[in-house]
Amino acid sequence: MRIYRLLELIIMVKSKRAFLISGLLFMPVLLFAQFNNNTSSPFSRFGLGDLHSYSHGRTTGMGGASLGSRNSRQINMVNPASYTSVDSLSFLFEFGITGRFSQFKNDLGRFSTDDVNFRYFAMSFPVSRRIATSFGLIPYSDVGYDIRVGDSIPGSGKVDYYYYGEGSLSRAYFGLAVKPLRNVSVGANLFYFFGSLRRNSLVSFPGNVEMYSIRKNDDIRLRDFGANFGLQATLPMKKDQTLTFGATLEAKPSFTAFGSDITIKTVSLTVYEGSTPRTYTDSDTISFKQEVKDKITLPMTAGAGVSYVKKNKIEINADYYFQNWSKAVFPFGLTNELLKDRSVITVGGEYIPDRFSIRSFAQRIAYRAGFRYENSYIAINNQQIKDFGMSFGIGLPVYRSNSTVNISAEIGKRGSTNNNLIRENYAKLNFNVNLHDLWFIKRRFD
Repeated sequence: MRIYRLLELIIMVKSKRAFLISGLLFMPVLLFAQFNNNTSSPFSRFGLGDLHSYSHGRTTGMGGASLGSRNSRQINMVNPASYTSVDSLSFLFEFGITGRFSQFKNDLGRFSTDDVNFRYFAMSFPVSRRIATSFGLIPYSDVGYDIRVGDSIPGSGKVDYYYYGEGSLSRAYFGLAVKPLRNVSVGANLFYFFGSLRRNSLVSFPGNVEMYSIRKNDDIRLRDFGANFGLQATLPMKKDQTLTFGATLEAKPSFTAFGSDITIKTVSLTVYEGSTPRTYTDSDTISFKQEVKDKITLPMTAGAGVSYVKKNKIEINADYYFQNWSKAVFPFGLTNELLKDRSVITVGGEYIPDRFSIRSFAQRIAYRAGFRYENSYIAINNQQIKDFGMSFGIGLPVYRSNSTVNISAEIGKRGSTNNNLIRENYAKLNFNVNLHDLWFIKRRFD
């Protein structure tokens, strides 16, 4: 309780300087975090790695459903049309930390991993009564795996196959939303897509000094601009109730990519000169391709959602996403037969007993829950990997402030042990701070 009280004292400082200092302190850390992957999953070996959830902050405790959400205390980067929901004179700043704890299991054994990192930051504020903006940095995907497979080849003996990779892709975005009509909002995010992924493989023959080891390194680097678009339309109902329909679209974006690879064969031989062992290594480059500029075409992404709200009491959201990854084209005209169309269904809700209670802190807490079901974009042994998760969260209000500390947890399962595959049981913990301040107010007294 003392820790939370300390957070309250820090967050309730109503000062523009505090917000700016917070941003300057966290931006370098978050920029560094984008270049450090947040996964150790063998599934990240395929495609562009582990794709991040669409949702951040408040709605992670609601299964991630947020396409129709218009909450004045939330930065909803998923649907840029939502930026106009921010109250006039308000300024919002958010940052988040995510931890993922996983146990992987197959027919041969099991192992565990844990990854914790800063994930994103975002700011939002109104420009006028009908226009609002937002900008920030959010993750797109992570690659991080280290796999060893042992086998034997007649005449050659034991052989080990190693697969290891790392890297991350991120998006820095600037968004703008406009309300052309009273209950209609449209918006767009212009983003800069950047990052690099490295995938390596090694074939070695332990105990056989006559066989060369083969090492192959593949690098891909992305950088380019893109955009996605959003729409929200609100249907007012009686007694402070509304129904909002939301939709987003990112139409088959094409990005600049730089690719390079090198393949090297190596053999090491240890001989004794008297009693002194000496190791001689012979290496030869089989193939080498310098970094070449090309294009990568990512899938069209479409989403639709609905949100029911009873003001200051209840919010229920449901979303559906679709991405046609089977049409994605990787650099140099390559396609990946392991990639399939991805679909995601999320449903979640929030309940606040009494937002304005002056006697009970527990009554002012926002209680959240939701679930997510996904047909991922990866298929192994003709079996599309499925992912199911359930999430729970709370929003802790800060005393005498509209700022919030959001904490959520998700437990789930990805994959299966059938057909010699891998199953991942995971738990995710999300910590998000939403800072709210009133700006642009002309003071009557100094």
